[in-house]
Amino acid sequence: MSENKKLRSGEFTVDVEEKPLLWTDRKRILGMPLSFTRYQLNEDKLLLNTGLLSLHEEEVLLYRIQDISMRQSLSERLFGVGTICVSSTDVTVPHLDLVHVKNPRKVKEVLSKCVEKSRRKNGIRSTELMGDAAPNDATDLDGDGIPDCPVDDSLI
Repeated sequence: MSENKKLRSGEFTVDVEEKPLLWTDRKRILGMPLSFTRYQLNEDKLLLNTGLLSLHEEEVLLYRIQDISMRQSLSERLFGVGTICVSSTDVTVPHLDLVHVKNPRKVKEVLSKCVEKSRRKNGIRSTELMGDAAPNDATDLDGDGIPDCPVDDSLI
């Protein structure tokens, strides 16, 4: 658009790049995609769309995802579906379940690879607390997160 042209209501001067979808599915009932819950994954985010007349969309940026797990009950196994549980640091969507998706194990693996790729792309490093990571004699008696200095009785 030229700078002199005035914008009409609902128009934008910025083009939004649509990312190609890497995976899409629907919540399945008895193994068939009969619901109005849709899941989409692109290289930056995971989207959940629900509703027919009234629409609701949730999105989680992939680099915010902390943990991915899969549940598959006996009935889900019979129909070839499962539930992917996603935990994130997103304030509005700290936990997201992708319920009754087809090929849940493969979806979990693809999602995990996309999360790692997104973290590398955005320069995000995940640090995990691994129990008591303090060196040998360093203990944290007051619980402030800083190892306390050991007291040497020979100096007293």
